[in-house]
Amino acid sequence: MLNRMVERGRVLWEVATSLDGFISGPGDSMDWMSGTRTTSHQVVQDAVANLGAVVVGRRTWAEGSRTPGGELYGGAWVGPIFVLTHRVPQPGDPLYDDPVTFLDAPVAEAVATALDAAGGKDVNLIGANVATQAVDAGLVDEVILHVVPVLLGGGTRLFERPGGFVRLDWVEQFEAGGFANLRLRPRAAA
Repeated sequence: MLNRMVERGRVLWEVATSLDGFISGPGDSMDWMSGTRTTSHQVVQDAVANLGAVVVGRRTWAEGSRTPGGELYGGAWVGPIFVLTHRVPQPGDPLYDDPVTFLDAPVAEAVATALDAAGGKDVNLIGANVATQAVDAGLVDEVILHVVPVLLGGGTRLFERPGGFVRLDWVEQFEAGGFANLRLRPRAAA
C-alpha cells in the first residue's frame, strides 16, 4: 500500500477593500459593500472551489462574518472555520454554540491546523488582525485584493503596522465583477 502525501494548499489573504484601503467602514460598517457581493461571479466561484478552511479573528467573526448557520461567502461555501481568540467562548456566551472551532493559539499553529483540515485545498484568512499576524509570521502565500471603487475615509485599515512595511510582488491584476482584482505575493525578507 502506497503512503500518499496530501499536497499543501496555499495560505491566502483574500479580501475586499475600498480604494482608500479600508476593509470596513466607520463603526465596522459593511454597508458600503451592499450590492457588490455576488457568489455568481467567476472570481468568487474559483476562490470557493479551491477553499478548504478559513481562519478568522474573534472580533471579525462576532461582528461581521458570523451568520446563523455559520456559512461564509453567502452560503456558497461550508467547511472548517477556525476562530483565533484569547477568549474561547464559555456557556452563556452568544458565540458558544457557533459551528466553528475556537483556537487560543499562536497564529502559526492556527494556520497549520487549518491547512491540515483543508486537505490540500487553500486556507483563507479573514480579519485585519489575523492577516497582519500571518503576514508578519511569513505564513501568507498570496494576497488577493478585490478593490471596490468607493472611498470610505475611515474604518478598519486593510493593513496597519506602525514602524514597518511589507514588499509585495505582482502576480496578476484584472478587472472583473466591477472590482480591480489584484494578486500579489509577499516578498521574502532579505
